[in-house]
Amino acid sequence: MSRFFYIARDNKGQKVSGAEEGFNQEEVISRLQAKGLLIVNIMAAEQKESASISPDKIAGTKLKMKHYGLSSEDLVLFCRQLATLLGAGVTILKSLDIISMQVTSIKLHNVLVRLEKDMEAGLSLHEAMSKHPTVFSDLWVNLVESGEASGNLAMVLSRLAGYLERNEAFKRKIVSALIYPAILMFAGFGALLFLTIKIIPTFAELFEGFKIEMPFLTKILIDVSNFIKKGFLVMLIGGGAIFYFFRQYIRTKTGRKRFEKFQYSLPVFGDFFRALVIERFSSEMSTLVESGVPILYSLEITEHSVGNLIMADIIRQIKEEVRSGKNLSVPLDRSGFFEPMVVQMVSIGEEVGELPQMFKKINAFYQEFVEVFLTRFSAMFEPIILIFMGFVIGIMIIGMFLPIFQISKISG
Repeated sequence: MSRFFYIARDNKGQKVSGAEEGFNQEEVISRLQAKGLLIVNIMAAEQKESASISPDKIAGTKLKMKHYGLSSEDLVLFCRQLATLLGAGVTILKSLDIISMQVTSIKLHNVLVRLEKDMEAGLSLHEAMSKHPTVFSDLWVNLVESGEASGNLAMVLSRLAGYLERNEAFKRKIVSALIYPAILMFAGFGALLFLTIKIIPTFAELFEGFKIEMPFLTKILIDVSNFIKKGFLVMLIGGGAIFYFFRQYIRTKTGRKRFEKFQYSLPVFGDFFRALVIERFSSEMSTLVESGVPILYSLEITEHSVGNLIMADIIRQIKEEVRSGKNLSVPLDRSGFFEPMVVQMVSIGEEVGELPQMFKKINAFYQEFVEVFLTRFSAMFEPIILIFMGFVIGIMIIGMFLPIFQISKISG
């Protein structure tokens, strides 16, 4: 039998360390887990002497970093890997060590190294993560805390990974649906700009040599062309300045709220923006409640991570009413922001004790709504922009050919 030294945390989150005898590491881990301990690190007595060896030498491989930044895909992969390793019985510190040797982000590698050091100093995983708010959001920290307290960290991380993966897949679908309309609009207006500042002036110089009276439409086109050509740089700088000040304004609390109200008041698109916010709310609530986080605490976390000030105010009001003893469905209905379908599904979920499943169904409904809306928008946008382009270009062609008809009559 060998002697194994371990560091663990009990159900109250308190640090526990000691030594156990066993035939192998798996046997000792199983015995400690049966006592309700969450294993942070474990090593055999002979390994303890070599613990100071660098991670590169232990892994036997060189780090292969590819980029310095930290993308959402890096975090999704880290969460899935950590959930898998913990589920397989690997200790937290060993899991972090293994993952840090495989990540492609230099920033994430440095964060994982600091997580290891903080945990070795006695911090729990969620306490160590809370020291990196730009990397790990409140959702991460609170879910990990819930998993550590319940002893089901692997399961909670697996749910978090599923949430992050669904969120990323949803974002990719939105971006994919908007790429084609954006390219079509850019190409269309680029072509119109080229005709305006290059082709029309060429025809205008040609017509001046014939000393004829320009048709009204042709004069307008030439005047517009001259105005854009002479003031293009001023217009570009002015447009950039307007965009910059607009961005600065909507970063303020007042500006952000007014912009959000404007989005919700738009015909057709107002429902789309509302659906995006409800999708985010239901997705986070389903993950939090399913992971064992209390309703009030789930609302608190969602309030700060939903990314919408109007929705955050609504959640704050809902939270206060729930704290006073009301069911969640009551303040949801009173807010006026949620459709009756959402209120009824939450009410049923509360009655039958399946609130997380109801939030999942709500989330699936709004994801499908957004995807269908974007698909239809993309399908409608193409003919609209083509008809608009054809109309404008047709006007330009007519305006340029009218003087040619006059010249042909004079020469005839």
